[in-house]
Amino acid sequence: MVIPPHETLVAELADLIAIPSVSADPVHADDIRRAADWVAERIRAAGGEAEIQERGGRPLVVGRVVASTGAGSPTVLAYAHLDVQPPDPLDLWESDPWALVERNGSLVARGVADDKAHLYMILEATRLLAAAGELPVNVRFAIDAEEEVGGRSVIDWVDDDAHPGDVALVLDGGYATETLPSFCTALRGMCYFHVTVRTGERDLHSGVYGGAALTATHALMQMLAAVLPGPDGRLPDPLRAGIVPPTEEELAGWSVLPPGAEELASDGARPNDAGAAQEFRLRTTAEPSVTVNGIESGSPRLQKTVLPAEAVANVSMRLAPGQTTAAMAPVFERLLREAAPEGATVDVELWSTGEPGYVDPEAPAIVLAQDAFEHVLGVRPVLVRSGGSIPVVASLVARGVPAIVTGFARPTAQMHSPNEHIPVAALREGLETTVEVLRRFGELG
Repeated sequence: MVIPPHETLVAELADLIAIPSVSADPVHADDIRRAADWVAERIRAAGGEAEIQERGGRPLVVGRVVASTGAGSPTVLAYAHLDVQPPDPLDLWESDPWALVERNGSLVARGVADDKAHLYMILEATRLLAAAGELPVNVRFAIDAEEEVGGRSVIDWVDDDAHPGDVALVLDGGYATETLPSFCTALRGMCYFHVTVRTGERDLHSGVYGGAALTATHALMQMLAAVLPGPDGRLPDPLRAGIVPPTEEELAGWSVLPPGAEELASDGARPNDAGAAQEFRLRTTAEPSVTVNGIESGSPRLQKTVLPAEAVANVSMRLAPGQTTAAMAPVFERLLREAAPEGATVDVELWSTGEPGYVDPEAPAIVLAQDAFEHVLGVRPVLVRSGGSIPVVASLVARGVPAIVTGFARPTAQMHSPNEHIPVAALREGLETTVEVLRRFGELG
């Protein structure tokens, strides 16, 4: 099997880049469909079959290329997304965002890092192996057209499918540092609450009733204190139940990543407490956290001397790997209600949820993929966790499908910003590595 020359790879990727598949803007609905057609044709060109399903108003490309090794071969579910962020502000781009260009050692265009280069890599890796009669796995494709707008099409497809795969390769990520590849083996989940507290029929004069009448803002503050971190930066023990602590390999990998103090300072953030910087990775990926996202009550802008009768807050809880929304949402609500002062009326609404995902770092698929990366790139990927959420990964893990979330973008890729880019070398290296990963997955049996 021969990898095509660099010029060929760039030209083919440029065809996909040129389609302005912006999912957030209805003006580009036809472009989303064109990109889906492009992907489907690439799957068919690899000797496979593909269909475009309409779920949630946007296309989902579902396809399959059968293994060269025949029946009984393992099945790999390949996930990537074809939609991209809007290119605005256009005046900050140094070149046309829809034209792939090479500049200063980088390939520059909207979507090149997130996620079209990765999408092209998995399509081309499958095609090359199939054409050579060397594809050792069945490759199923679930190519998303609404990842950038939080759509559920691919999640619903995973939930409905009888057997998504033996392993999932999610190419929608990047290196931990400029030189160190990474696998994301765990993600946090989410419970998002809307809390309303009422303490009377109407706002009252603070001079006449202050010190005697219950106040909604005070009641809300008292309740929130019951679910926020203590002096050690940890949430109350009931909110930490079920967490899966990091393994020794994970901890060793985190030790080579940029220190927490540097991560915080780079975004102008200040440590939450004395231990926050030292425990940055642990706190943001392996522990649950609670954030008060917004509060509304009384008159924070105008001088108005009243006792507010109502206070409202949006509060989110990031769930650590090992926890579930079904277990933790009731505990969170219970702690809030127990902390409410007598006489307060409390309403807690659970607006949205997302499950955390966790893949055993010692799972055979993880080890095989690490071996493949090390074989091609000369460096073994570090195992990291993400503080954010990727719902499709949680759905796959819940179905018993180990998901490997990785990619070849760098931390400086400027994803979602003007002049998005990847290193020129990353296109070929990523393709060669993806080919090797598919080869190694043939050993899953």
